[in-house]
Amino acid sequence: MNIVLLGPPGSGKGTQAKMIAEKFNVKHISTGDILREHVRNGTELGKEAKKYMDAGQLVPDSILIGIIKDRLSKPDVAGGYMLDGYPRTIPQAEALDKILPELKQKIDVVLNIDVPDEELVRRLSGRRMCKCGRSYHIIFNPPKVPGKCDACGGELYHRDDDKEEAILNRLKVYKQQTQPLIDYYTKAGLIANINGAGEINQIFDEISKVLSRFK
Repeated sequence: MNIVLLGPPGSGKGTQAKMIAEKFNVKHISTGDILREHVRNGTELGKEAKKYMDAGQLVPDSILIGIIKDRLSKPDVAGGYMLDGYPRTIPQAEALDKILPELKQKIDVVLNIDVPDEELVRRLSGRRMCKCGRSYHIIFNPPKVPGKCDACGGELYHRDDDKEEAILNRLKVYKQQTQPLIDYYTKAGLIANINGAGEINQIFDEISKVLSRFK
């Protein structure tokens, strides 16, 4: 079974990805991870990607699809995989559609974890950091003493990118990029919308019901 996993920042996508990979025995393929691996190993694709990363630019689709194709041709994905972080745009989805037949593969389902904006803001804006590296959440993982780090007693601070205005901007960018992708996969009959506003296990139960159809 081959899966594409979509979800906005704060949707709990990372947590669900680990649980899916474990239960359904599929390889979790994070685009960011394989990109960094190519750069670290100094492959031809990695060297090309590094030029853009060093210049603070986005890695072009032509390089990304090469990296994805290389990863999907490895024997360890024969039992199925889950793409996380790719595709993000229509051109990337179209590029993926072109390479999959060459690899004798297809996408079985696209899981879209859907969470209302106000819930995402509540989750993301509650994070508090300490200079020692510990992180807390004022609702889900509060420190024992409000505003103080349990480990070192340091003052907790609110990162600029965890503030409401920055979060709303991140969500706006995500929607601009990804909504067309959701429409694209809906037309292809592949999308499965998952209610991501509940408890972790409730969400996973809903995902499991969808995926059990493909086992």
